[in-house]
Amino acid sequence: MLSNNNKVQLVRVLEPQHGQRIDNFLIRHLKGVPRSRVYRLIRRGEVRINKKRCKPAQKLLAGDEIRIPPFSGVEATQPAKLTPGLQGLLEQSVLFEDEQLLVIDKPAGLAVHGGSGIRLGLIDALRQIKPEWSSLELAHRLDRDTSGCLIVAKNMISLKQLQKKFKEKSIKKHYLVLVHGRWPEKLTQVDVPLLKNELSSGERLVQVSQDGKASLTRFNVLQRFQEATLVEAIPVTGRTHQIRVHCQHAGHPIVGDPRYSKKGRVTTLSRVKNLCLHAFKINFTLPDSQESIEVTAATDKTMAALVDSLI
Repeated sequence: MLSNNNKVQLVRVLEPQHGQRIDNFLIRHLKGVPRSRVYRLIRRGEVRINKKRCKPAQKLLAGDEIRIPPFSGVEATQPAKLTPGLQGLLEQSVLFEDEQLLVIDKPAGLAVHGGSGIRLGLIDALRQIKPEWSSLELAHRLDRDTSGCLIVAKNMISLKQLQKKFKEKSIKKHYLVLVHGRWPEKLTQVDVPLLKNELSSGERLVQVSQDGKASLTRFNVLQRFQEATLVEAIPVTGRTHQIRVHCQHAGHPIVGDPRYSKKGRVTTLSRVKNLCLHAFKINFTLPDSQESIEVTAATDKTMAALVDSLI
């Protein structure tokens, strides 16, 4: 927790934090501080690792010294208290659990992290449910309005092993996506680089750009409707908003996506407010074994009802 004496903090990285990204370290260390403010501190060079400037994705090494500047202007707040209703929903959303990790069926509309205007994110809510879940860490992320399978590590050792598997692309994620229009049968992949921009508000906006990072998503047509297509999306890389921007680039934005849908599109589906993007399946091997696990999540009820109405 951030000190109240407005002094610079010098924090030594311990062995359990070895390999963690600096942005994730700060978000956990500065509980309640808006994510946008954390990224601003990094971007301005006010956060230093071994007296050097850093980028949000820089990995920490045991023994590193982190300089954290005085924080003022916005008071850090504790996460909101978990309500019985949300606790019950999350307990029912556990799809898989062992000593190393959980797989949660994340509800649409629940951000994975708290932040500006969000008093309680998924990870803070989960940490309040059981004492043994107090050290949970996200192994990856889903957008706030995306539902479905999300892996959460129970300790830093498992987190590092899972992050390694994600980097090696050995964890496979499968999404159900309802897109506008008729997706071409021959369009089986979108392979264009993506560039992430962070606005002053902290909002992230992604666009296709040759200056961006290589990004690849594979697609399979599952079902066609009069004004839409249900497709399976399999991201090979894991860029922010990757599926959403790749669908937009293909000319078939996701139904209910206000950020990446074309302006002026007028169909019976243009009034849909819920993002029709659901992580329905994930395949991985357990961190300390070669046991293969496949976990599936039933389609989000709102999205399922919409698809049924199109038949």
